[in-house]
Amino acid sequence: MRNIAIIAHVDHGKTTLVDQLFRQSGTFRENQRIEERAMDSNDLEKERGITILAKPTSIEWEGVRINIVDTPGHADFGGEVERILSMVDGVILLVDSSEGAMPQTKFVTGKALALGLRPIVVVNKVDRPDERIQEVLDEVFDLFVSLDATDEQLDFPVLYASGRNGYASEDPSRREGTLTPLFQKIVDHVPPPALDVDAPFTFLVTLLDRDNFLGRVLTGRVTSGTVKVNQPIHALDMDGKVIETGRASKIMTFQGLERVPTEEARAGDIISLAGLTVATVSNTIADITVTEPIQAQPIDPPTLSMRFAVNDSPMAGREGTKVTSRMIRDRLFREAESNVAIKVTESADRDSFEVAGRGELQLGVLIETMRREGFELGISRPRVLYREDENGKRTEPYETVIIDVDEEYSGTVVEKMNLRKAELTDMRPSGGGKTRITFSAPSRGMIGYHGEFLSDTRGTGIMNRLFEKYGPYKGPIEGRKNGVLISNGAGEAQAYALGPLEDRGILFVGHGEALYEGMIIGENAKTDDLEVNPMKAKQLTNFRASGGKDDAIRLTPPKKMTLEQAIAYIDDDEMVEVTPKTIRLRKRFLDPHERKRQKRSAEAA
Repeated sequence: MRNIAIIAHVDHGKTTLVDQLFRQSGTFRENQRIEERAMDSNDLEKERGITILAKPTSIEWEGVRINIVDTPGHADFGGEVERILSMVDGVILLVDSSEGAMPQTKFVTGKALALGLRPIVVVNKVDRPDERIQEVLDEVFDLFVSLDATDEQLDFPVLYASGRNGYASEDPSRREGTLTPLFQKIVDHVPPPALDVDAPFTFLVTLLDRDNFLGRVLTGRVTSGTVKVNQPIHALDMDGKVIETGRASKIMTFQGLERVPTEEARAGDIISLAGLTVATVSNTIADITVTEPIQAQPIDPPTLSMRFAVNDSPMAGREGTKVTSRMIRDRLFREAESNVAIKVTESADRDSFEVAGRGELQLGVLIETMRREGFELGISRPRVLYREDENGKRTEPYETVIIDVDEEYSGTVVEKMNLRKAELTDMRPSGGGKTRITFSAPSRGMIGYHGEFLSDTRGTGIMNRLFEKYGPYKGPIEGRKNGVLISNGAGEAQAYALGPLEDRGILFVGHGEALYEGMIIGENAKTDDLEVNPMKAKQLTNFRASGGKDDAIRLTPPKKMTLEQAIAYIDDDEMVEVTPKTIRLRKRFLDPHERKRQKRSAEAA
């Protein structure tokens, strides 16, 4: 048996490679129809083309069972990664032959090397016309050195592969073949689990799942001993206190994409276990004679939080089925239970919840998942979580930001990042007329910048961000420059009124859309907010205007924002109203008098 995790940056071909491993190991029948990127199993993963949840699977190759864990490539989902690595004995680091080692790779690789895991490096997409294999290998070596890898870890084997075409080789010029060299390398290089089969049964929970029939399903690696169906077990917390006692009602191992029931599991097996109702992630499940828990990996703390509130807009309850604070509360606490990187705090009024996580993408995925489940929510602007150092001074989270951009736009990017208090740490050409610029930037300054960055680089720039450290507070950072256009009443938007408003700025709504007082209908070209009437209709009379004034009004299509764009766009006194069908922007206080009162009290404070 071999247990291995696959690490890669977003979009470097990790899930496609796993597809080929399935096919070439005979996991699927010849005529079996399977989808592309089979491991990206939920809808959001398929749509975005990224791995969000860590998932175990297994394949058989020449009598060896290889358990593979597919890990998320994005640092926002790092809470998944940190626990997963405790289940494996080796890692495959997959890097793109052109892009090389990226910041998210650095995050997961650092965790793996710190655990003493020995990597196998696979340079993927070697058939790209812009490949630069040797430079990429040098970058990987430099990365390992900067992460304090041992001499043994630095002596890593290298394979050159194309996941899509299904071949790997030790020869960088090879452009055909199979993945047999990769299977062989896993068997030769990754040690089998060196665990005690005769000791009492222990098992550390790393993933939590729910099943309509089995209830709570706990996944992890058996650390010692053997477990059989219906064996009495108990759950211990990190202090060794017994949380609950029960029986292992069902044990399942992974085979391809399926969970397969089994009668017993031994040390080293990655299994799912049902039968307990309270045990959760990082608890130890063990034989009832065991009193010492297994030490779980510490999880990096959250750096960003948002307020999730009950939707109190005039259109609340029209599209969603789950609108009460009790339903939102239960769903958020359920999420925090299975996702250890998320922390939920209830507010005093019980109508809103402070949800802290790793980044905008992680919280955005949670909101998108909830809206698809039928929830309606009001979401506030993200804010960073400050800390105090030992001298009592305020510190804030910093990020390493790596930007790949065409040379002609590099000046604009550097100028914009300077405004956001970012420090330039490295700048060098990366080939093909592109420049790679590295910054150390306060996370606060990066909120809302991505859309502006894509506009500045005409959509050609690539930005990668990674949490770096907590550093000194950088003082005020300029936010959004433009004000907004606010509807001064409720009704339907009319083309007759929207036409003249186009001169005022960019509209977010089109003709016929339902509006309410306090809803944001567009961006003002000036810096202040402006209340407007977008519902004014043309007076219908029997008279015709002279000079062709009755010509049809031609409106520019309104700017429609995605959920992430809307969250990044709003200011501190604004919210995003999220329902299963619609995303609207609004002022936190819909009544204009209330808004003025709040502004005056904020200025006085």
